Amino acid sequence: MNKNISKNKFFLNSKKNLIVIIGIFFICVISFFIKLAMANLENKFLLKNNKTLILIGQDKESIDEYIDSVSLVPSGFMVYTSIQNMDGLFYESKNYGAGINYANYHIQKHPNTVIQLGLYMVGALEDVLNGKYNQNIKKLATWITEADIPVYLRIGYEFDGQHNNYDSEKYKKVYKYIVEMLNAQNINNVSYVWHSQGFLNEDKDIMDWYPGDEYVDWFGISYFHLYHEQDRIFIALLAKKHNKPLMIAEATPYGFDIKDGEKIWTRWFKRVFQFIEKHEVGMFCYINTNWDEQRMWKGQGWGDTRIQQNNYIKNKWLKEMQKPKYYHSPSNFLNNKKVILE
Repeated sequence: MNKNISKNKFFLNSKKNLIVIIGIFFICVISFFIKLAMANLENKFLLKNNKTLILIGQDKESIDEYIDSVSLVPSGFMVYTSIQNMDGLFYESKNYGAGINYANYHIQKHPNTVIQLGLYMVGALEDVLNGKYNQNIKKLATWITEADIPVYLRIGYEFDGQHNNYDSEKYKKVYKYIVEMLNAQNINNVSYVWHSQGFLNEDKDIMDWYPGDEYVDWFGISYFHLYHEQDRIFIALLAKKHNKPLMIAEATPYGFDIKDGEKIWTRWFKRVFQFIEKHEVGMFCYINTNWDEQRMWKGQGWGDTRIQQNNYIKNKWLKEMQKPKYYHSPSNFLNNKKVILE
């Protein structure tokens, strides 16, 4: 046999063996990091050890301004869509007076993050049950699957709010209907959130809206006003009773003047962070926007709640976010967005 041919075969075999060894090495490394990341996660995308995800909302411009101003990318973003139109996911939504929503924009710009999605259903419960929006539910399933990141879906958010006027029996049926349709698509990256306005109705038990433990992954509350604290505590305890994690799904200091940063921090932010600590809140979703500039909210007392607009609040916020409890930057969350889906 030609010695040169023999040498070439030896060289090729050695090269193949080296490639195999390198491949095995990288598989082991990837497997190690997957296990390391999964060690920080519980079922349905809840961080272990009482850690809290920090999300920012609630429109495209406000989110970008927050990141540019404080130089922190949150763990994720708040986005809204409707069962009627399913806009703001694959493409920009119209501006209905509260800013533009565009989920894929945030995912593409900041891939190592999560999405908390509010699904608006006002005036559509009967139509959902009649199958009118089945194609939109399938479209939602497609978007969640293609997003390939954890999605926390608030079905009919603030279900008990008078402004939504949801009939409790129809709401439960619609909630189950949507969950069952999505589950039939074998989606593995969605958590279902049962989101209350955060204060109780005097004439109706909150559990009248509850679809059942098998349909709910998270309890959610809103945190706006200084009052209703006892109601929020009641719901937090209810979440524990049902063995569900709790998120503050919408939050902003209502009724303050942004110029008085110390007052806002002392009277609102400190109380919220104390609530988060005491009740082991797994996700805090802060609405960082100038409400008074948005047509839908102007003149209703919401004010300007942008953290970056007051240096006292901004400095306090950044100091709070340095605590190991809060997962704000994706570098502290997951190195690979797909890890969480395993």
